[in-house]
Amino acid sequence: MGDFWVFGYGSLIWRPGFEFLEERKATLHGKHRALCVHSWVHRGTREQPGLVLGLDHGGSCHGIARLVSGKKRDVVIAYLRERELVTHVYLEKWLKVRLVSGEEVPALTYVVDRSHEQYAPPQALDGLAATVAAAVGKSGANRDYVLNTVESLNKLGIRDRLLEKLCGRL
Repeated sequence: MGDFWVFGYGSLIWRPGFEFLEERKATLHGKHRALCVHSWVHRGTREQPGLVLGLDHGGSCHGIARLVSGKKRDVVIAYLRERELVTHVYLEKWLKVRLVSGEEVPALTYVVDRSHEQYAPPQALDGLAATVAAAVGKSGANRDYVLNTVESLNKLGIRDRLLEKLCGRL
């Protein structure tokens, strides 16, 4: 099989964990970045869930597309499944993203499953801040996850105003 793209919109931007040939800014239409997943493993626990990002319905999302060698396909997909499908709150999908060059390419993408018990519907900024500030999981503090994401987005010239406001509260 040939080379393929992986779309990152959160921690896959700042901690991809896999080898890639190149990366380009990209936009996914029809989904937006949202703190819509209760994290029971990486950034929280069942007793004190954190909030991590998912791609939810509507809008668009600016992120990074990374090109992976077809020779690494099985290894990278296995890694991503182990990382992203721990509790099956995400659905693995091949969705078209538009690269900064204007080219549209299919990319392996992880989208929130709104019917999953870990789906977190939209909430006010104060509620987001309280949840994020209190949660810690096996990968560390939920606060660090949000701060790392915003810092990485800013380095790419990508604005996420809600996450930026949340950082101001943390």
